[in-house]
Amino acid sequence: MPTYDYQCPDNGRIVEVNHAMAEQLGTWGEVCERAGMAPGPTPADSPVMRLATGGQVVSKSSLSNPEAPSCGMGGCGGGMCGLQ
Repeated sequence: MPTYDYQCPDNGRIVEVNHAMAEQLGTWGEVCERAGMAPGPTPADSPVMRLATGGQVVSKSSLSNPEAPSCGMGGCGGGMCGLQ
């Protein structure tokens, strides 16, 4: 199954989840359930956005700091995400 990155604007967190290509998650509760994690203080009905990363572009190590994204390919200078 493909991997997708979702961001919750209410808490700023980015979470990586697996689901079928035809699916799209719409709430923080759906993302947390799929990721097997507790929603914490963020309301489960908070909307989320699927990031246009294609999944597995944002490395898991950078998810603890959404201010500093990095490509899974060793940096964004020439990576797929185009961030510099």
